[in-house]
Amino acid sequence: MARLLALYKTPKDKAAFDRYYHSTHVPIAMKVPGLTRYEISDATVLGPEGPSNVHLVAILHFDSLEAIKSGLGSPEGQATAADLGKFADGGVDLLLFDSKEL
Repeated sequence: MARLLALYKTPKDKAAFDRYYHSTHVPIAMKVPGLTRYEISDATVLGPEGPSNVHLVAILHFDSLEAIKSGLGSPEGQATAADLGKFADGGVDLLLFDSKEL
């Protein structure tokens, strides 16, 4: 299993971010080939000491890192990446990694 973790930093307008993310970005991202599951944080994202500068966390599940790379390289993946600039004005960190259960 592999994951793409997107950490969306606090945007200038949280309500506008949320509207766009749910109505436009998610439907685009859901079309990425190889995506098997899509999770997002629900409510405030906290650090150990309280509020963080992260507004939303998205965890996208794939079968392998190769599947992530292939999906991101597809037209649907490119459209998803291009869409980030339209709403993620606070910035976003993308992390790709293999995972295993312990």
